[in-house]
Amino acid sequence: MEKQTLLTGQTLVFQGDPLHHAWDDCVAINSAGGVLIEGARIVSVGDAATLKAAHPQAEVISYGDDLICPGFVDAHTHYPQTAMIASWGKRLIDWLNTYTFPEEARFADPAYAAEIAERYLDLTAANGTTTMASFATIHAGSVDALFEAAAARGQCVVTGKTCMDRNAPDDLRDTAQSAYDDSKALLEHWHGKDRARYAITPRFSPTSTPDQLSALGALWDEHPDCLMQTHLSEQPDEVAWVRSLYPNARDYLDTYETHGLLGARGLYGHAIHLEPREIDRLAEVQGRVIHCPTSNAFIGSGALNLPALADANVPLGLATDTGGGSSFSMLRTMAAAYEAAQHHGHPLHAAQLMWLATQGSARTLHLGEEIGSLAAGHYADIAVLDLKSTEAIAQRANRSGSVWEDVFATIMLGDDRALRATWIAGVAR
Repeated sequence: MEKQTLLTGQTLVFQGDPLHHAWDDCVAINSAGGVLIEGARIVSVGDAATLKAAHPQAEVISYGDDLICPGFVDAHTHYPQTAMIASWGKRLIDWLNTYTFPEEARFADPAYAAEIAERYLDLTAANGTTTMASFATIHAGSVDALFEAAAARGQCVVTGKTCMDRNAPDDLRDTAQSAYDDSKALLEHWHGKDRARYAITPRFSPTSTPDQLSALGALWDEHPDCLMQTHLSEQPDEVAWVRSLYPNARDYLDTYETHGLLGARGLYGHAIHLEPREIDRLAEVQGRVIHCPTSNAFIGSGALNLPALADANVPLGLATDTGGGSSFSMLRTMAAAYEAAQHHGHPLHAAQLMWLATQGSARTLHLGEEIGSLAAGHYADIAVLDLKSTEAIAQRANRSGSVWEDVFATIMLGDDRALRATWIAGVAR
């Protein structure tokens, strides 16, 4: 038997989807809970006293009144943009040309890619994030760098080579054929290797010709167990640009659908300015919409009506969208998601926000049976939150009437100081 470790504290457990059912029927906090870990996985979740009595050999780590919850799952990010986060905000296209593309060109150097991959995983772990779906750059080495850094930590990540064959600098362009060939070689090497998961990655329709989208659609058809990630309807001027580039398309989503890039394992970032047909099709095929609220606010894209998409039965995840997003913190991202929903008259409960940042995002990545919940058999990817991490939060908690008010205060006011510990595959980081 491998070494067993028992974490005790307040434990957050899910029993359903709080976006579609009453939150208090779906999410609960055990004030005297425990999580038993053996090796890389969770063995049991329950009352701390019961688990301690049944497993006297386990090392006990007491977190007191801290909240033990699943590690955060960031469903859309750009690790190559780590060094340029919080660059002065412009509109999307200007921002890409001014900041993003010059930084991504640096990833032609494998040593630089490795440096940023390590830095990114350090920064996200410090914020309680244990899994992410990240775009890489056009360079195969940028994919290798993130997968290699994650493998050394026993960490689950999703990534893929970003493909662009037009409307990008010459040194960041590939071709339809090289995008297919490079992506195929990378996915055959990495996908399913330990905890690595590959995502076929056209950046978005404006930077791919129809031939490239078709080539990547064909690759996805050949490897349907892979994910596919891209961007969709982030800004109105972007939507207009797509309309000019694809005049025969019914709408933005159709540029992907026509080329075999629409499906349940597709991850569509932003998706703010959707037409009714697009919403219906995403719901029909169960295509995943990834909400990026800090990025949407920072670049001036708009406020996603997440509750309306949930009501339409579109699967939803939550993401920082690092570099366009203005924080590595999923706490800050949850706070921004709350504020965005308020714009549409739908306040999200803390339980719904925590679910979105963990199990909800895990489900969008088709990893809900492995991560995103404190459940037996799941990987021991865990975040421990101090619910009184700063003076401002503590004074609010001292006046609160329930643990859920404490959780909400930490969501709205918290940062990396709220992270008491981050566990990845049973190892404290």
